[in-house]
Amino acid sequence: MNQTVKPEEQTQRVVLVTGPSGAGRSTAIDVLEDLGYEAIDNLPLSLVPRLLDGPARGVPLALGLDVRNRDFSAANVIELIDRLTRLPDYEPEVLFLDCSTEQLLRRFNETRRRHPLRSEGAPLDAIMAERDMLAAVRSRADVLVDTSELSPHDLKAELARWFDVDPGRRLTVSVQSFSYKRGVPRGVDMMFDCRFLSNPHWEPGLRPLDGRDPAVQAYVTADPRFAEFFEKVRDLVLFALPAHLDEGKAHLVIGFGCTGGQHRSVTLAEKMADALAKAGWQVSIRHRELERREKAPAPAEDGLTPDHHAVSA
Repeated sequence: MNQTVKPEEQTQRVVLVTGPSGAGRSTAIDVLEDLGYEAIDNLPLSLVPRLLDGPARGVPLALGLDVRNRDFSAANVIELIDRLTRLPDYEPEVLFLDCSTEQLLRRFNETRRRHPLRSEGAPLDAIMAERDMLAAVRSRADVLVDTSELSPHDLKAELARWFDVDPGRRLTVSVQSFSYKRGVPRGVDMMFDCRFLSNPHWEPGLRPLDGRDPAVQAYVTADPRFAEFFEKVRDLVLFALPAHLDEGKAHLVIGFGCTGGQHRSVTLAEKMADALAKAGWQVSIRHRELERREKAPAPAEDGLTPDHHAVSA
């Protein structure tokens, strides 16, 4: 007997989003919604089959599965995955948001949120119990994202790589500044070291300022090596961006690093973002160390931090 298989373009894409509490599942659901998914969070597993009945939707689905649901269990989630996999009308994927135990504990302590599995006892006990509960689901993940050191912007970029549904979407470019002393940011595609330029840190009047200030920018750009360096980097980036777009890349991250991440790298990031925006590219800016400084003394840089500001063409 011949079985009629639904054409791929008519199959219903379903992304099941789960992971330990505090790892960023709700943020991921919001990101997928921004990417064009119909997103439903905290849906009881028993209602998923009813939701999927009927004709396929015109957009993919993102379903957030939470341990707080009374019918949640690893066995039920795996049963749902297997059921959807057997049906030709559905294209299921499991997105698992994970995070280090130390970071989860820090997030719960900082936000003073109660862990959903905790009635009495230390939060660490609830975190470990949830890890054990989700271990089998984690092993079935199609996409595993560790959010331990990701900001919402970083998470959005990572999810866009996997789940962007619009093949015609424009390439978005993120230009970031950072300090080499604090390590290289995750997910940088093109990285440039600008520590050879004159350092405003040694000018007492400029030291407390940062690379967004015109006086700092004037100092950095006055270095005889700046103009040639900037022009060559800009031309290289403008040459590479169309090629990345042709290859189907949705997001590209350009990083500029210096010693402290306050003056030179910030100046370069601001100048480059402006040049790319004028060339018609969709650009955003993030200054990692400035974000950390503005949030001191709270150690928020290790968790999910507020997003960057945008520069539009």
